Amino acid sequence: MHMIFRTLWHQLFVGGRASRVALGDMTRSRFRVWPTDLDILRHMNNGKYLSIMDVARFDLIKRNGAWDVFTQEGWYAVVVGQTISYRKSLNPWQRFWVESRLLGFDDQAVYIEQRFVRPNAERRPEVYARAIVRGRILRRTGGVVPVSELIEKTGANTDEMQVPEDILEWGRSTRLPSTRDSAVSSWS
Repeated sequence: MHMIFRTLWHQLFVGGRASRVALGDMTRSRFRVWPTDLDILRHMNNGKYLSIMDVARFDLIKRNGAWDVFTQEGWYAVVVGQTISYRKSLNPWQRFWVESRLLGFDDQAVYIEQRFVRPNAERRPEVYARAIVRGRILRRTGGVVPVSELIEKTGANTDEMQVPEDILEWGRSTRLPSTRDSAVSSWS
């Protein structure tokens, strides 16, 4: 299924009735592995995880109120980096949920953690995959929204949202040059 339809399906029939949360709270977005999510090995394709994370992040920013600020200010979010580790496969028709939480900020970006979770034999939540997403907020009129402005407009409490140092180091080490700078591809 194309992701725009899955996003609409999720908003209209699955997640649209979920309650509001505080900016730093965790949200759970429910999903099921559909046949269109599978690869040749008959488990969820690794690329589908990233697409489903998009749907769950949209659910997060709708529920925590950031979407209202983005709409009012003419902003939108883009992913500038992400890393994911897989632990167990998700198989056809299995139900799972994605837990999403805003971790905090560095001088340029927003960090979000997302986990793919299913209940284990004891009915306790078990992590199947975990991802860290680094995002920027852009203006529809052009340019980047400074993190300080984002924090001010959303009312984020930066004392309660601290990004772990290893994740900040990952963010620094995987940055690409600014779009205003040269980024020549060479394999020397």
